[in-house]
Amino acid sequence: METDYDILILGGGPAGLTAGIYAARARRRVLILDTGTLGGQTVLTHAVANYPGVPTTTGRELSQAMAQQARDFGCEIKAFARIASLDLSGEVKSVTLKNGTRLTARAAIIATGGVPRTLGVDGEDRFTGHGISYCATCDGDFFTGLPIAVVGGGNSALEEAVSLGRYASHITVIHEFDHFQAEPYIVAEATANPRISFLMNQRVLGFGGDSALQWVRTADKATGEVHEVPVDGCFVFIGYVPNSAALAGQVEMNGRGEVVTDESLRTSVPGVFAAGDVRATRVRQVTTAVADGTVAALSALDYLKSAQ
Repeated sequence: METDYDILILGGGPAGLTAGIYAARARRRVLILDTGTLGGQTVLTHAVANYPGVPTTTGRELSQAMAQQARDFGCEIKAFARIASLDLSGEVKSVTLKNGTRLTARAAIIATGGVPRTLGVDGEDRFTGHGISYCATCDGDFFTGLPIAVVGGGNSALEEAVSLGRYASHITVIHEFDHFQAEPYIVAEATANPRISFLMNQRVLGFGGDSALQWVRTADKATGEVHEVPVDGCFVFIGYVPNSAALAGQVEMNGRGEVVTDESLRTSVPGVFAAGDVRATRVRQVTTAVADGTVAALSALDYLKSAQ
């Protein structure tokens, strides 16, 4: 079976780059295709301080180091690829670019990642990375001794609010409803925490400050009363959106649009694997994405051996 590549990796974040390192080091012909900048969500992280064995660095620098390592092993990488269509169903997996080029491989790894759901309000883009964060594990310690806000009312929001209590001087939880969607145990834990207060039934209007975030403005949905909450940071936990729209009808996904895999990261389609934030998983960190990329690459290599 003649193909352009042995393994086609869709996505150039930590999961895809790690898969490329492992697969190319095994002397396979590997192509990583990314529709944007290499690094995925990692490049938006101002400082990565919890990657084992690596001193605090920027997300962009860590991503560039991973990409260079993949290239050093012979992995081909194409960023800003304009993909017209995918066909992952047969023995030959293919991607057609908008310029008409068709690229084929014997196996594919889906590592297209995803993005935190945003509020879409004034100032959010401006202060992302300068006070606004979507990852407490990544950025919580940067706000030690400072007042912060958490937007959301589900399990993730309240669990992270409790976790952030180890760092912040005070946490204001801002929620759009007058009740929580979280499990009773975490609601009880959050409401019992003396560092956490609550603004319920609020609509977030925007964020403001000078060079860094200084306040969150909200409005009471019942009365219209406007609140301006002084904070040095704000963590937004209102959901996650996987980059999986192009995979509809290609592989099995759950109701949230996340790709379903087994423990070897095989999808419902033979020869197709998934890694990182696009798959159904509870924890989304650089380290878990790297682990996924390793497992997916090794599983893909096993698949290629068995198909010979």
